[in-house]
Amino acid sequence: MSRIALVDDDRNILTSVSMTLEAEGFEVETYNDGQSALEAFNRRLPDMAVLDIKMPRMDGMDLLQRVRQKTNMPVIFLTSKDDEIDEVLGLRMGADDYVKKPFSQRLLVERIRALLRRQEAIASDDGPAPEESKIIERGSLTMDPLRHAVVWRGKDVSLTVTEFLLLQALAQRPGFVKSRDQLMDVAYDDQVYVDDRTIDSHIKRLRKKMRQADPEFSAIETLYGIGYRYNEE
Repeated sequence: MSRIALVDDDRNILTSVSMTLEAEGFEVETYNDGQSALEAFNRRLPDMAVLDIKMPRMDGMDLLQRVRQKTNMPVIFLTSKDDEIDEVLGLRMGADDYVKKPFSQRLLVERIRALLRRQEAIASDDGPAPEESKIIERGSLTMDPLRHAVVWRGKDVSLTVTEFLLLQALAQRPGFVKSRDQLMDVAYDDQVYVDDRTIDSHIKRLRKKMRQADPEFSAIETLYGIGYRYNEE
């Protein structure tokens, strides 16, 4: 049974969403501010977190930043209907996905299940298809899907589930262009729709992490209006 941490200062959301998730077979832990959630995470990490952005004591952005210092567990943000800045910033800080308020609880359940399936496929020896489980070596890059490990020029690079899947899709076929739609298919289930901005934000975050290991990293090329390409050294 997967443990989901639900963090929101709206008690109605905490109550209704936790009831829905428990009915779907999840174990749910609820917190009404970021500080309480962080203290609990320091004792024991959940399998996934669903975070509101605007909360007292510690908001969702601050909480995500601290969470990413210790774990790459999947994180979904709950964002305001018209706040695109929060969506983009959250993705760039390392969130895997976002859901806009007011939201369908069925949609949230599907997003949660999709992320957990992707994480389990990476972590399990039986999960990935043979091609997807092979170690990838492309010049300075080494990826081990079964260990969720990435090394660039001898340095470990810590990636979220979504970032790992995007890099894997690009690196499997160096020189070939992947459109945003193709990358969406890799990173998200068919029933989950995300827009181009979401993929772009994940790629920006991925590049930033690779450049922390190597400021000269430039293997991921943007082809404007087309998509992205991985160029092998």
